[in-house]
Amino acid sequence: MNTADIECIVKKYEGQRGSLISILEEVQDKYSYLPEEALRIVAEKTGSLLSDVYGVATFYKWFSLKPRGRHLVQCCVGTACHVRNAPAIVESFEQQLNVKPGETTEDREFTLETVNCLGACALGPVVVTDGRYFPHMNPGKAGEVLKRTQEGLDAVDIKDGLKTFPVEVSCPRCNHSLMNPKRLVDDAPSIKVTIAFNQTHGWLCLSSIYGSYNIESSAEIPMETVVDFFCPHCNSELRGAADCAECGAPMVPMIVRSGGMVQICSRRGCKAHMLDLDGVNF
Repeated sequence: MNTADIECIVKKYEGQRGSLISILEEVQDKYSYLPEEALRIVAEKTGSLLSDVYGVATFYKWFSLKPRGRHLVQCCVGTACHVRNAPAIVESFEQQLNVKPGETTEDREFTLETVNCLGACALGPVVVTDGRYFPHMNPGKAGEVLKRTQEGLDAVDIKDGLKTFPVEVSCPRCNHSLMNPKRLVDDAPSIKVTIAFNQTHGWLCLSSIYGSYNIESSAEIPMETVVDFFCPHCNSELRGAADCAECGAPMVPMIVRSGGMVQICSRRGCKAHMLDLDGVNF
């Protein structure tokens, strides 16, 4: 671990209130987990108690104090999934990977986790790998899910069912729904916001299908353009505390109505996003 890298991350948020979560996010993005030495450096450089930093790192389920695999497999064991045979699905993944929930395979390829809810009860049982939803799972599909995950899910067509998970969102400021049932994108109600870029103002409708990057807008948005997003109801700017880990543009936060938060990059063409449906705020 490079100490200078941690110090650089901390310095980036110097003077910003409530920046600890954002700092830990960036550290985990870099190392795939939160090394003990990194937590000590963060505590020292932010003037925080180590116990407070550790408390944040253990409170939010997104953070991990142990190295994770290259691929993260999350099996929902909440009530709706449990009654649809979720325990057998977890057991099937355990057998395929030869690990228990919370463990990582010896080759560091997969980490297996169980979660209490993924916000998709109607599609249960649900398994998520690397942020991609596999609805209506059964134990026999575990091997195929792992194979497709290793091959790369970005190459999978949205219509094959892996990414067809609709997300209903609202404004993080006024909590008003951002859904627009009158304008469909990908045959589903779109997410409508107002936008501004290069002295241009208008509206933007995003696909509400997780994994789809299809949009409709009142004006053509050039690739690589960083767009300012606003709530069409309270006019508040939708801008998160953290910047995109891939391109450095501001992230755009929206509350998932079933619980959790989704953040998308504000740069046209960048596919970076963060999604949590287990109640953890990024």
